[in-house]
Amino acid sequence: MSSTKIEKHQAEIESKGYSTLNLGPTHPATHGIFQNILTMDGDIIIDAVPTIGYIHRAFEKLAERRPFYQITTLTDRLNYCSSPINNMGYHMTVEKLIGAEIPKRAQYLRVILMELARIADHIICNSVIGVDTGALTGFVYIFQQRESIYEIYEEVCGARLTTNVGRIGGLERDFSPKAWQKINKFLTEFPVALKEFENLLMRNRIFMDRVVGGGSISAERALNYGFTGPNLRAAGVDYDVRVATPYSSYDDFDFKIPVGQNGDTYDRFMVRQEEMWQSLSIIKQAIAKLPEGPFHADIPEFYLPPKEEVYNNMEALIYQFKIVMGETTVPIGEVYHSVEGGNGELGFYMVSDGGRTPYRLSFRRPCFIYYQAYPEMIKGSMLSDAILTLSSLNVIAGELDA
Repeated sequence: MSSTKIEKHQAEIESKGYSTLNLGPTHPATHGIFQNILTMDGDIIIDAVPTIGYIHRAFEKLAERRPFYQITTLTDRLNYCSSPINNMGYHMTVEKLIGAEIPKRAQYLRVILMELARIADHIICNSVIGVDTGALTGFVYIFQQRESIYEIYEEVCGARLTTNVGRIGGLERDFSPKAWQKINKFLTEFPVALKEFENLLMRNRIFMDRVVGGGSISAERALNYGFTGPNLRAAGVDYDVRVATPYSSYDDFDFKIPVGQNGDTYDRFMVRQEEMWQSLSIIKQAIAKLPEGPFHADIPEFYLPPKEEVYNNMEALIYQFKIVMGETTVPIGEVYHSVEGGNGELGFYMVSDGGRTPYRLSFRRPCFIYYQAYPEMIKGSMLSDAILTLSSLNVIAGELDA
């Protein structure tokens, strides 16, 4: 917009008695690096112009200069609230390109990690919605369970937030006895904590007065924008990538897809609550059905061999050298693979020219789509409701502008 147009727009605002409010990018209530220039009539939002780019890190271009196995550290940092799902989604994209066959055990272990990540993601989103309505107790209480999930991550791969968990072809290692112990402990303790969290908020009159009807969007508008995940299901559309295009043996498990009606903040909260219960069910089924066998595919050109073999076997040494130095090539091809991320369909579009790095790698970031609809969803609402709507959309800044 030219300076003349800006001045004209500002004069028009002032003539109508409106004011301009710069919400963000560093205000703590925005829960991230977001800027929204609001036109206000008192405390009512008349218009909103969102700005992105405050955390632009050029993931897609960086990926074009990295060997395939080194890109996992980039996908970690998309939606860092559920980074294992990002990692697994990227690995599956490469596996689709190279035609790798993943053992059942590796697929089930991946499902366990991805569902733990989904629970961690929903814990953050729903507890923050509570904070934005003035209910801090639930946030402090339920976050102990998120810490338990991070301890499981730490036992599985040595990291907590940006996990770098998994490898192309499966996992770096099988779960240790201590990891299983922590998983079983979580499965025992979390349902009790989740039920108490629900009792605190679900029928709380103050909470419901703040969230029922707030930031609503119809199913038609949500589909037009390209919504997926809990935000789309809250509007009444039962689309879930795990069911629509199953991956990692999700079709082996029985689970329900919770669906809302009004597409408002309350429905988004309730859908995520029920999804946590469904994730618990999936994890228990995966453990009960967990098959024996290897935890990674037989693709030595992508999977680092054990150190003992490297020291004693020339072929293993060659594979070790080629992988570490990024000399492994992949077939020429073009693939798209998507997974059900913590906040929607996370897709990876990869083009390979047969070289040691992707020719192109584009991410379908669900947060980028939600943020386009944000101005429409908050027009006519009060300023305090705008904060709640943003929280309920679960927009993660690290994923917004990749």
